Amino acid sequence: MTKNPRRNSPKRADYSRRSRPAGTGDSGWIWGRHAVLAALANPKRKIIELRVTRNAARDLPEGVQAQTVEPHAIDNDLPPGAVHQGFALKAEALEPEPVSAVTDPTHGLVLVLDQITDPHNVGALLRSAAAFGVRAVVMQDRKAPPLFGTVCKSAVGAAERVAHVRVTNIADTLLDMRKAGRTVLGLAGEGETELADALAGPDKQGLGPGVVLVMGSEEKGLRPRVAEACDWLVRIPMTGDVESLNVSNAAAIALYEAAKWRPVKHRAPA
Repeated sequence: MTKNPRRNSPKRADYSRRSRPAGTGDSGWIWGRHAVLAALANPKRKIIELRVTRNAARDLPEGVQAQTVEPHAIDNDLPPGAVHQGFALKAEALEPEPVSAVTDPTHGLVLVLDQITDPHNVGALLRSAAAFGVRAVVMQDRKAPPLFGTVCKSAVGAAERVAHVRVTNIADTLLDMRKAGRTVLGLAGEGETELADALAGPDKQGLGPGVVLVMGSEEKGLRPRVAEACDWLVRIPMTGDVESLNVSNAAAIALYEAAKWRPVKHRAPA
């Protein structure tokens, strides 16, 4: 294995507009059945206003009250083309976890997004992160989109289930994680080591729970300093028929591969 050459159930509540003030933090709209129901079930999500159509109201948890409106009334508050399925919820932003909460390598797999700004991609990445038991997704505070709107719709509820961390400097954060004992793998087309080989480790017994996977933007990949902060630059082997994969598809493959060495703990059936 070649090292990186560049480096050394919700409570009964009234969520109507009249019952709760907007609050002082950043806020935004969440729409779509799965995204809204997941937000309602998340005790950390502070709700400001809930609007639903008459048909959608049937799917609300018992005791949750909302404004029942016509579909066009929801359309007027959302971006053009938003597919809301009769559900729209205004909420305050989720509080990110501190990076110190996920630095220790025993805390599980971490996914880091380096300048991935497209909300559809971020939502899809959160969905894959939830599917494969990622401990947290780390994003740059001023570059990543807020967890509202298209992000939540694309995540299909996963934005409420996966912890997120916002940091000022991705490269410095990766160096701190390495000092704490984590192994940082950066996905890059120029990586000399295949992802599966890197995850298996030199002894083919796996790298353990402390792996960090870093994904770069589709246009530019990993920034040079971020790449230098990784232990290894790794690649997903592909045929020559395509140059690259969409970042959300690449992340899903990488997380699935990582899960082979760190099986997801499935919940027992109720």
